[in-house]
Amino acid sequence: MLMAAPSELIQDGRSFYRSFLVQVLSCIVLGTLLPPLLYFQAQLSQYSNVTTQNSVIASIIALVAGIFFARRVNIYPGVKQLGSILPTFIASFGAVALSILAFRFEYSNQVLLLNFACCVIVYIGVMSLATKADRTVFYTVPGGRIDRLVNIGLIVSKLSKPSLPPHEGAIIVADLHADLDERWERLLAVAALEGVPVFHFKQVYEAATGKVWVEHLSENSFGSLLPNMTFMRLKRMFDVALVMIALPLLILPLLVVAVLVKLESPGPALFRQERVGFRGRPFKVTKFRTMRAESLSECLEERRAMAMTGENDPRITKLGAFLRRTRIDELPQMFNILLGHMSWIGPRPEAVELGNWYQKEIPFYDYRHIVRPGITGWAQVNQGHVTELEDIDDKLQYDFYYIKNFSYWLDFLILMRTARVVITGHGAK
Repeated sequence: MLMAAPSELIQDGRSFYRSFLVQVLSCIVLGTLLPPLLYFQAQLSQYSNVTTQNSVIASIIALVAGIFFARRVNIYPGVKQLGSILPTFIASFGAVALSILAFRFEYSNQVLLLNFACCVIVYIGVMSLATKADRTVFYTVPGGRIDRLVNIGLIVSKLSKPSLPPHEGAIIVADLHADLDERWERLLAVAALEGVPVFHFKQVYEAATGKVWVEHLSENSFGSLLPNMTFMRLKRMFDVALVMIALPLLILPLLVVAVLVKLESPGPALFRQERVGFRGRPFKVTKFRTMRAESLSECLEERRAMAMTGENDPRITKLGAFLRRTRIDELPQMFNILLGHMSWIGPRPEAVELGNWYQKEIPFYDYRHIVRPGITGWAQVNQGHVTELEDIDDKLQYDFYYIKNFSYWLDFLILMRTARVVITGHGAK
């Protein structure tokens, strides 16, 4: 049977317009070469100008990088393909512009801005054509737990008889752990020989939802969830470097926020709470205080309830609500990053009282501690803030997906979504 990584599932049956070469050539011709020509009123002599040449070359480098980034980000579940284009192109053109300034090349602001706008418009047009031309349909084989693919955002059609789908972009999905009838098993073998992709339903579920579904240890061994250790070391270096760059710039604004917190309500400016961290070791997380100061109860149930933040929690101050919505309250955790307790991106650390509760109630909960907890994470940008057990189970599936797909591409996507959360306030409590 033809198998592929979950991230590649949604790309089967893709159209001609999804070709990397087609996308790059379209943007080079219509987005970087033609616009300056029209801008200079079809004067080819302008292309002999070093300033124009440097700007066009820089635009081509930026657009190729932008398309590459956008394609990598789009393999992750829940990404709106058109919505990811602008952030990735801003990042690629911004990086190229900084490089030009650093090396002091001659360039034209007008050409760079014109090409940026045109490349975005052209690529959005190409991706719109690609989306309309896509023909991916998931045909399900009856039996086992296949019905769990219902209502996860895919075009799903149930096979009524064991024959190959006539659809060109067809993908066959089955519960390969179920005891299927011989006729259906024969169909799966024929499909593989004919080049029709066949997938286990859990692969499709993971690709469509961004969750790793854990039911039995035999199905998801501990080793399969180990992160990329090389990337983990590089990520740690990047975390520390970013803190060292940001801290001198933010120290004065952070002091101002601390004074405002003290002035608004009695209590300390900073809130410290013991949470479960890397490899299950407890640590003290540091945040700006956003609630009224209260004394801790001796009762475990009451401490657990106090650790939960509800919707429109009355304990939150007016300034605290703003700090939570904009995520400014999380910035003191830069010191936790320097101490090795946290990362910028990773599963959010839970309060010890909640962590101990979840550990007893949810199988495999401890696996989320394989990587350092983060200020923001995959579960937060997809699900928002949750505390109830039924929601925590979903959150755990998001955390496992992050660990399994541990990479700078996924971190980049989380950063983009975090920026959206800060702007819209979605998921803030």
